[in-house]
Amino acid sequence: MQIPAPQLPAQLQRGLRSLYTLHGDEPLLIQEAGDAIRQAARAQGYTERTVHTVSGAHFDWSEVMAACGSLSLFADKQIVEVRIPTGKPGKEGSVAIQQLAEQAQGNDGTLLLFMLPRLDKATRTGAWFSALDAHGATVQVDAVDRRALPQWIAQRLALQGQRVVAGEQGQFALQFFADRVEGNLLAAHQEIQKLALLHGPGELGFEQIEAAVLNVARYDVFKLAEAVLSGNLVRTQRMLDGLQAEGEAEVLVHWALAEDIRALKRVKTALGAGRPLPMALRDNRIWGVKEKLFERALPRLSEQQVDRLVAAAQRVDGIVKGLKSPDWPLDSWQALHRLAALVCQAVAGQRAST
Repeated sequence: MQIPAPQLPAQLQRGLRSLYTLHGDEPLLIQEAGDAIRQAARAQGYTERTVHTVSGAHFDWSEVMAACGSLSLFADKQIVEVRIPTGKPGKEGSVAIQQLAEQAQGNDGTLLLFMLPRLDKATRTGAWFSALDAHGATVQVDAVDRRALPQWIAQRLALQGQRVVAGEQGQFALQFFADRVEGNLLAAHQEIQKLALLHGPGELGFEQIEAAVLNVARYDVFKLAEAVLSGNLVRTQRMLDGLQAEGEAEVLVHWALAEDIRALKRVKTALGAGRPLPMALRDNRIWGVKEKLFERALPRLSEQQVDRLVAAAQRVDGIVKGLKSPDWPLDSWQALHRLAALVCQAVAGQRAST
């Protein structure tokens, strides 16, 4: 049974299940969801907890099976937590998980908690994950979208009795806060807690937030696509500057940009051949947030524009590998900025020359 992450607290109040599975790529939110389950379990007498981390294909699943099959001498109920950092339990693990899931419903003395990273569609439809979903509660914990981050910050401030000033100044303060912690929700949580210690309940002005909040943004090269395909040039430039400051490899950044450009080309070609857009996107393994971005961007792009972007990506490929290209910057990061700007301008419907 799938439970939306925001509804997990309400579900726990209605009744504790014997099997929970959390999966997602945001450590803070996964941690908080796990804490909520553990707290509800402790309130119902689950006083002992064991943690098993699956490290590689040779993990001994018999330890987990034994833990679920026996209770401690000192506790009536226990939590057995299984963490699979890679999201890949292996063939033996798949069989063990299916068996554990089937046994969980009849084991009132054990609460089984699986902690997983973000899973792709193929994994979520596999036998072992399907067994977890069929016999327990699965919760997909999504990262906070950049557009929703200011509101998320405001909600967290409200939980500790704080709020920003009303009107435009308050919204600017929240946007400033979001810019400083983008991509690092754990740091955002820590900065929010720091504001509680510094100022206590009440109203916060921009100056107070500016003085307290550090620039702790952690830019993810694989999230760069969200800014680029949205046509958000300012955010794209800020993310590229952040990636450069963090020492990210130019080759990896180029690969991420070029991969999206090539995907745009493949889907555009498929549309030209009469393929429906949903099928063209699925054929090219484009789903989730990126699927929505492609749906908005593709109608604005002509085949000629996409071809020019492909050619530009090929030029930058040489530049990041030490080659020169006429009319292009010699510096790799400047070339990456220009390539990203070309994509931003194209998907935003602006005319630009390559």
